Amino acid sequence: MPELPEVETIRRGLLPALQGQTITHVIVRRPNLRIPFPEKFAERLTARRIVEVARRAKYLTIILDDGTVLVIHLGMSGRISVLTEEKEPGPHDHVDIRLSSGAVVRYCDPRRFGLMTLTDEENLPVHKMFRDLGPDPTGNEFNAAVLADRLRDRASPIKAALLDQSVVAGLGNIYVCESLYRSGISPRRLAKNVKGSRVERLTAEIRNVLDDAIAAGGSTLRDYQLPDGELGYFQHQFGVYGREGEACPDCDCNISETAEGGIRRIVQSGRSTFYCTRRQR
Repeated sequence: MPELPEVETIRRGLLPALQGQTITHVIVRRPNLRIPFPEKFAERLTARRIVEVARRAKYLTIILDDGTVLVIHLGMSGRISVLTEEKEPGPHDHVDIRLSSGAVVRYCDPRRFGLMTLTDEENLPVHKMFRDLGPDPTGNEFNAAVLADRLRDRASPIKAALLDQSVVAGLGNIYVCESLYRSGISPRRLAKNVKGSRVERLTAEIRNVLDDAIAAGGSTLRDYQLPDGELGYFQHQFGVYGREGEACPDCDCNISETAEGGIRRIVQSGRSTFYCTRRQR
């Protein structure tokens, strides 16, 4: 599933193609994705001008000139492309949005775990998909004091706490593993015990990891690609994720001679966690 860096990269890729354009025609090729399309979905989008292409957590929010907001979540396999030439739709190309420039924004989703829905700008903060979200870790509302407050009474492991979207919005498994690795914090440590210098370091490394991932165009592991078809390459910068049994980049231990050091994989809340037992405490 695309995490915050991937969705932010997609937003930036869509921005020059969508900003200020008018939607001239919408084709919807099936009645639903993960949820049904809203009633009169195509009609409500047609003839509307795109005012802003934004993001909240892992959601794209496209704001139109009448206050309508198109909300898009990519699910496991959703992909958005901007086509400047005519191309026949494939079996998983479910939505086409034609713009006044002549370009077509095409949504493809083989597994159909993504969604498209409509709300209005005034009610967006209280919409059921957004009302319980925590602060965006790339925004000004996220800092060490805020994170410490949200972790203070949590008896769950820090890994599970950071995956809770009500604590921090937009973090997923990859970037939590990498943030904990860079900050030297064990994923097993209880969230309520991450405080003081630890929470300050963690806050900084969450920002750093996300900034680096966005600069690299996100991580391409399966289906993810940018609107122009390019792939992300942050996966080549992973410190621990997916590297079980390999040497930790910042350790000098010989993993062939000792049980310490090297990258270990454990399962927490049904998700794989990768970490260095020597570096992360």
